[in-house]
Amino acid sequence: MRCSLATVGIPGQVPNRKDITYVLMLGRSVMSNSLPPHGLQPARTFLPWGFSRQEYWTDHVGSYGITIYQSYGPSGQYTHEFDGDEQFYVDLEKKETVWKLPLFSRILSFDSQFALRNIAIMKTHVDFLTKFSNSTAATNKVPEVTVFSKSPVMLGQPNTLICHVDNIFPPVINITWLRNGHSVTEGVSETSFLIKSDYSFLKIKYLTFLPSDDDIYDCKVEHWGLEEPLLKHWEPEIPAPMSELTETVVCALGLTMGLVGIVVGTIFIIQGLRSGHPSRHQGPL
Repeated sequence: MRCSLATVGIPGQVPNRKDITYVLMLGRSVMSNSLPPHGLQPARTFLPWGFSRQEYWTDHVGSYGITIYQSYGPSGQYTHEFDGDEQFYVDLEKKETVWKLPLFSRILSFDSQFALRNIAIMKTHVDFLTKFSNSTAATNKVPEVTVFSKSPVMLGQPNTLICHVDNIFPPVINITWLRNGHSVTEGVSETSFLIKSDYSFLKIKYLTFLPSDDDIYDCKVEHWGLEEPLLKHWEPEIPAPMSELTETVVCALGLTMGLVGIVVGTIFIIQGLRSGHPSRHQGPL
């Protein structure tokens, strides 16, 4: 179990640094398989228990009950992960479990009330932990942002843009898609905060779009670790079509190579026929 404190503000926006509210992150309960499959090199994982630091060798890690509570309003998060992939999260407003893949819901189950009780416990104790830490704010990390398309871009073919934001701490951030400088809300989705081995977070925001020569896109990121909002630019890289002259040259070269091939092939065939039938000489009567 690991607890940490960080200043936060109003849900849905990055707060001013002068706001003194707090977020409590209840560290992950970790279950790991310590014996890797034959032939695989396991990863080294550090797990905090109390104040000690222990070292384990694992090939798979499940993080269960990752809970984040923000002291302003009902904002928070409860997730389960396996090997860094989200299995499900609990929608705290609808009070229901949301599975990453529908298949999981048919073979597994989770009572959302457990997550709600966890959030309630954190809400009860956050003031005490804030005073215990002497209202010390956590160190702000600088997010790392990468933007790329899900598949190779072709004009007029539906695709998905991915904004991958890594090294997030504290887990309070705004990620916005911009098209030609204007905010986009349609076709947008995002993951929960996904926890990493160093207890920083990553978050991914998606945008379904139709590639066009006229549109450029930016992923806008706002976080305390940044002096100003970060814009990560993206525009489609589509190969320019060949000109008519280029097409003519390519066609002529292809035709020429074809004719040369026919001539050379004919010569080899004739030579082969001659070598296979030697001339006969008549003897004396």
